[in-house]
Amino acid sequence: MDLRKWFHLRSPTRFPLYGMSVDVLVNSQVGLTPCLESCAYFFCPDRPPSEDILSFEPIRALVDEDMRALDGVIRHHLHSEVVLVRQVAEYLIHSGGKRLRPLLLLLCARALGYKGNHHHTLAAVVEFIHTATLLHDDVVDKSDLRRGQKTANALFGNEASVLVGDFVYSRAFQMMVSVNHMGVMQVLADATNIIAEGEVLQLLNCHDPEVDETRYLQVIRYKTAKLFEAACRLSGLLAGTSPDIEQHLAAFGGELGTAFQIIDDVLDYSGKLEDIGKNLGDDLAEGKATLPIIYALKNGSAEERMLLRQAIENGGGNTLDAVAHIVQNSGALDYARRRAHDFSLSAIDHLNQALPASPFRDGLHQLTLLAVNRRQ
Repeated sequence: MDLRKWFHLRSPTRFPLYGMSVDVLVNSQVGLTPCLESCAYFFCPDRPPSEDILSFEPIRALVDEDMRALDGVIRHHLHSEVVLVRQVAEYLIHSGGKRLRPLLLLLCARALGYKGNHHHTLAAVVEFIHTATLLHDDVVDKSDLRRGQKTANALFGNEASVLVGDFVYSRAFQMMVSVNHMGVMQVLADATNIIAEGEVLQLLNCHDPEVDETRYLQVIRYKTAKLFEAACRLSGLLAGTSPDIEQHLAAFGGELGTAFQIIDDVLDYSGKLEDIGKNLGDDLAEGKATLPIIYALKNGSAEERMLLRQAIENGGGNTLDAVAHIVQNSGALDYARRRAHDFSLSAIDHLNQALPASPFRDGLHQLTLLAVNRRQ
């Protein structure tokens, strides 16, 4: 049976992303099997794809030389004569992480036919900005576990984490100046400013049970999606694309970043510690009303709504089991996953308008599918 007909027989409301992106799946040069198994996961979430299918490695392999060059740039520019900076930097280098944002920049740059070397520098800049925000976030959130390891503040103290975060930020700005492109500097300066605003917005939303989906998404767009957007837009600036293509690239990154964060928030109530690498219920303990909680608050019984409100107001780490039970039985996780899929579909639409067909675009398609079907 023709694969396109098979997919289109499925209800687009139940299977919106794949039912409307069949050509992506059938023609993907990254490989059809991962797409098909991801599809099976959408229909049967109790039977998740195998670990080797849900992997970023085949996508990273498309830009393997660029990723190796990126590692060299990161190591070179994190060096400092100050011992404590070196110690924290070395710990950060070995602490894992997907390096998803720089990967997006590198894949987009290659898909656009960019031939220079500035994409390595800017990929490192994007990763440095992300790393600096994590260092500061973990202090503000009092987090002690990230990516399955102790956070820098847990090991080196809050003061060291904040100051090394400042060092990483300032090093990123030194590096972006070396590219000598005013448009690049504008994008990154705007992104860092908006990310900082997002941090403050999130702080204001903590312990507030009146936070709705609109306010929740605003924080995501500022705090998370903006750097995804900037990474993809930078590739267009480097390649000298038209403003229209640059805007589609930025929209692709922003929508993907939004979907990615929604799934992060789903995993806080459905994941496993060994998979997601952080303490389950951290958001609830900090009084954050993420999308699963927002939905459960809107659709739960009076008794359930009272418990959820108290958990948000007081920081409900001690009521995690009860809250998780309400969230998991309210349909909140399914709703949040559907919203993530909606944003993923929008991302793929913008991507198809921004880039010509190539193995690199196929890799970006696959990355989008993985972002909403991951377990970590």
